[in-house]
Amino acid sequence: MKNDKIKIYLVSDSVGETAQKIISAVSAQYPSIDMSDVQRFPFITDEELLQPILRDALHDKAVVVTTLVNKNLVNLVKEFANRTGLQFVDYMSPLSEIVEGTFGVQPLQEPGAIHKLNEQYFSRVSAIEFAVRYDDGKDSKGFLEADYVLLGVSRTSKTPLSMYMANRNHKVANLPLIPEVALPAELDQIDPKKIIGLTTSVESLMDIRKSRLHSLGLKEDSAYTNAQRIQEELDYADSIFKKYNALVINVDKKSIEETTTIIEDLAPNRR
Repeated sequence: MKNDKIKIYLVSDSVGETAQKIISAVSAQYPSIDMSDVQRFPFITDEELLQPILRDALHDKAVVVTTLVNKNLVNLVKEFANRTGLQFVDYMSPLSEIVEGTFGVQPLQEPGAIHKLNEQYFSRVSAIEFAVRYDDGKDSKGFLEADYVLLGVSRTSKTPLSMYMANRNHKVANLPLIPEVALPAELDQIDPKKIIGLTTSVESLMDIRKSRLHSLGLKEDSAYTNAQRIQEELDYADSIFKKYNALVINVDKKSIEETTTIIEDLAPNRR
């Protein structure tokens, strides 16, 4: 590819969200390659819509990425690619063919089936509402209903982690740890398996807090960003984690996805 740039045609019989996420994940592995030129073609459900897209992709020397559940459309793309040399990636068929071959079950071939309103969807909405309601220690009574309670000093990703986990159907509450503020009594009533302690390094936290103050137009030089004060906060948080036998995770340089995976893998099996 010229200029280290790839043009991508994303073709889907639904909204194309699945393919977009995979493209983004692949792109992150190649920072020197520009994969931002993604042209999305959603709701492509018949050959008349699909064929001109394939011709345009060939003309643009684009890579075609598909998430099509209709086998006839997938075969059309394959035949076109074989005939013309079009670069083509099919995200759906390989796993579908394994499932069919293993269990002898035919797919629904129903576009957008993943987005149907079902019990899991409403459970996720409920979890998101829960995370908003019990964010930042607003109401400690929610701790008793939560699947997980996140503890940590300011700017340790408690809120974004709560929201991400809510999207995975976990009811999550969180509480900022401040040495001068008493802890709610509800913490003593929670199963330790549900308590997650988030920590980080002094340097990382200092940088994050300074950036936060800068974005608000405030002076960066304050007790909030003072290294000694931050160390005191982290030491206090560590003592609380030990008191409640929390699962402690250092979030420094970790994405919320990584932290969530650690929680899901380790927390339920703790003794």
